Amino acid sequence: MSERRPARTRRRPVRTTGTLPPEGAGSALGRGHTLPVRQWPITLVLTVVLTGLAVTVFADFEDGFKYGLMVVGGGILLGAVLRLLLPEVGMLAVRSRFTDVIVLLVLGCGIVLLTMVAQPNPWLEVPLLDNIGQLIGRPRH
Repeated sequence: MSERRPARTRRRPVRTTGTLPPEGAGSALGRGHTLPVRQWPITLVLTVVLTGLAVTVFADFEDGFKYGLMVVGGGILLGAVLRLLLPEVGMLAVRSRFTDVIVLLVLGCGIVLLTMVAQPNPWLEVPLLDNIGQLIGRPRH
């Protein structure tokens, strides 16, 4: 004699379980403060990055865009340092601490490096880039 199985329901759960916030995702300050103050790490990083973008857009001197982009890269590197050192960073925490720090370091260093080799008048000369340019038909300068 076979037992009858109960029919499975395809209802969605009322509450999501098994998903945890990332490590260090708690507010940097208590509930007595306003949201931008409570989330001061991400507020600081966004302020620095937006300042760099403003310098990039509105700079009217030679190499002004490079200074702005250096500030943008520095802001992202500041985010990596804050994520690494602070126990609670609020909305600056997206994944695990290791992943967040590595991603922010790669992005920040990439922006700074590309800014330093940007033409005209690069601040950093990389001979390999000249060799690659010759391969695609650019004259050496």
